[in-house]
Amino acid sequence: MQRVLVLLLSALDAFVAVLVGIAAAFAPLMVLWFVVFGAGDASALWQTTVAVWQLGHGVPLHITLPDAYLAANAIDPSLARFVLSLAPLGFAAASLLFGARSGARAARAGAWITGVLSGAVVFAAFAAVAAVTARSGLAAVYLWQAVAFPAAFYAAGLVLGAVPTAWREGDDGVLDAFRRRLGRVSDAWLSVPGLAVRGAAIAVTGVVGAGALVTAVALILRGGTIVALSQSANLDLWGVIAMGLAQVLYLPTLIVWAVSFLSGPGFAVGVGTSVTPAGTQLGVVPGVPLLGVLPDSTSPWLLVLALLPIAAGALAGWAVRSRLQRDAEPAGPRAVIAVAIAALSAAVAALLCLVASGSLGPDRLSQVGPEPGPVALAIGLEVLVGAGILLLSPRARHD
Repeated sequence: MQRVLVLLLSALDAFVAVLVGIAAAFAPLMVLWFVVFGAGDASALWQTTVAVWQLGHGVPLHITLPDAYLAANAIDPSLARFVLSLAPLGFAAASLLFGARSGARAARAGAWITGVLSGAVVFAAFAAVAAVTARSGLAAVYLWQAVAFPAAFYAAGLVLGAVPTAWREGDDGVLDAFRRRLGRVSDAWLSVPGLAVRGAAIAVTGVVGAGALVTAVALILRGGTIVALSQSANLDLWGVIAMGLAQVLYLPTLIVWAVSFLSGPGFAVGVGTSVTPAGTQLGVVPGVPLLGVLPDSTSPWLLVLALLPIAAGALAGWAVRSRLQRDAEPAGPRAVIAVAIAALSAAVAALLCLVASGSLGPDRLSQVGPEPGPVALAIGLEVLVGAGILLLSPRARHD
C-alpha cells in the first residue's frame, strides 16, 4: 500500500512540475500576446509556450522563417532555416529542483526506486502530450528530443534527491546491500561513497557560486554597455518587459559561461571567437543587452581566477576531512575520495557546459557557449589540487 501511495504522489509531483514550468512560460506570453496582437490565436500561443518550455530544457528548435517575413525584412533566403538550441536554463533548473524534492520524499517513504520510475515516466508522458499538441511549422522539434530532454532533467533531479537521502537514511534494498558489502571490506571504506558525493556537492556549489559572483561583478562593471544596448534597441514598454524576462531565464546559462571563463578554457560567442582570461577574440556580437557583459579585452592577470575552483576543492576537502575519524584515516580511502570528488565535479561541469552551449542563430552564431571537454578537464584538475591538499596532508595532533 505504501508503494502505491508513493507511486501516486510521485506521479502527482511530475504533473505539477510540468504544469508549473509551462505556466511560467504561458502567463507572461499570454499577457504580451493579447497586448501586442489584441485577440490572439490560442493555438499559436500554445505552440509558442511549449516551444519556449522545450527550449528551456535543451530541445533544439528547427526554425523556418516564412517567405513573407524574409521579403518584408530583406533577409537572405539562405538564412531562412536555422537551429535555435541555446537553452534558457531557468526552466531546466526548476524541473531539476522539483525532481529533487520529489525524489527525496520518495526516499524518506522507503520506496525511492518506485518514486523515481513513476515520476520519470509521468513527466515524459506529459512532455509527449505537450509536444504532440503543440506541433508547429515555424519551430519544429524532433518528438523523441521533446520527450527525452525534459524528462532527463526531471529524472536527474529525482535521482539526485532520492539516492543521497536513501543512502543516509537506509532503503532496505540495493543501497543497504552495497553498504554491507563495503563494511565487509573495511570500515574505512564504508564512508567513502557518501563523503565523495558530499565533497563533490560542496565543490560544485563553490564553483557555481564563484561563477555567479563573477557574473554579478561583470554585470556591475559593464552596466553602462548593457544600458546602451537596451536603449539602442528602441523597444517599447512591452518589448522591454519581454526582453527582461528572457534575459532573466538566461542568467543560469550566463553563470555556466562564467564558470568556464574562470576555470580557464572560456567560451565562444560565434564560430571562430573565444572569451578566455588569457585573451578575447570577438567578432560582431548580437545586440542583446545581456551580451554587453562580454569584455572587450582581458588581462592575463585574470588567470588568477583559477584559484577559485582550487579554493572550492579545498573547501570540499576540509569538509570531508573533518568528518573522517582519526583512527580510520588510511591514505588509500582519502586518495580515492579526493579523486572521486574531482571526477564527479568534472562530470557535472561537462554536463553544465553541454546544456549551456548550442546555436543562437544561423551562420556564425551556430556555435555559442563553452566546450564541455576542456572545461571538465580544467575543473577536475583544479578541484583535485584543492581537495588533495586538504585530504592528503598530515594532520596535527590538536586538529
